Amino acid sequence: MLFLGIESSCDETGVALVQAQASGVPRLLGAALHSQVAMHRDYGGVVPELASRDHIRRVLPLTEAALAQAAVPLQAIDAVAYTRGPGLAGALLVGAGVAAAMAMALGVPALPVHHLEGHLLSPFLSADPPEFPFVALLVSGGHTQLMRVDGVGRYHLLGETIDDAAGEAFDKSAKVLGLGYPGGPALSALAREGDPNAFALPRPLLHSGDLDFSFAGLKTAVLTQARKLGPALDARKADLAAATEAAIVDVLVHKSVAALRATGLQRLVVAGGVGANQRLRQRLGEAAARHGWRLHYPEVALCTDNGAMIALAAAMRWQAGLAPLAPADGAFDVAPRWPLEAVTVVGTDH
Repeated sequence: MLFLGIESSCDETGVALVQAQASGVPRLLGAALHSQVAMHRDYGGVVPELASRDHIRRVLPLTEAALAQAAVPLQAIDAVAYTRGPGLAGALLVGAGVAAAMAMALGVPALPVHHLEGHLLSPFLSADPPEFPFVALLVSGGHTQLMRVDGVGRYHLLGETIDDAAGEAFDKSAKVLGLGYPGGPALSALAREGDPNAFALPRPLLHSGDLDFSFAGLKTAVLTQARKLGPALDARKADLAAATEAAIVDVLVHKSVAALRATGLQRLVVAGGVGANQRLRQRLGEAAARHGWRLHYPEVALCTDNGAMIALAAAMRWQAGLAPLAPADGAFDVAPRWPLEAVTVVGTDH
């Protein structure tokens, strides 16, 4: 089975082709991706209308590029998968509409995919794929969640953010520091030049006794510290960036370790854009070495939004014998606010 995946939930247009057999990990055959970072930089963030229009321009050329890389003709595709949500409504509609039209023209099914399930399963395309069950730390954009994963579609929420997500804390703190867009990578790059112990920033909910997260207070503390520094901020910007990154990473590592202990599992999967952060990878690697746990990431190129994870999720759901997630027969819709629990198979208690 050949699955074409289309991702258009925010500011990346991604198309990829994945081949799946009845068993085993699906194989990535070709992928193409366009990032809108340069276009949105002048506005300091994603402009939804511009994002949607750019997806329209990019999706078909990227489809041609992915098929050419795979050396597979369009007529050979067995299913077209697309991101139904969560994400920006207009951006999602571009991918959904193109997928539905393409599927109808080819006489194949159009398969809706949950964006976060794509991230969750993306490490299966890596050189070191995980095995079920495992704990997953999802750190993607406005989402920070810890999940117990017992199989495809078998997800149990362990904890999540009650306000700002880790990615939002990176981006909002970067804005306070006057860094460019996208803020998270800019803050992390600057942090390498600073002292993470230079400022005593809070670690919200670090010892709360549960697995929930909260980063809004940290963002406020960064703003307060920046105002205290006043004109001296420019000289101390790298130190404040390093202290901010250290605070976020400390919380993510502490909660991940707590989740593994609580579940008794030995594998941690880290997925989503923040998963590319080098300090986070280093600290989690140290914790895994101490405790003898296995640690899995998607390839760095697959940490951000991409079509490969969408095609993969559709392929793995097909392999697991799970029904499609939304309307068929040429109908389609999008779900800008779509909880991951909505795609969970009934009866996942462990």
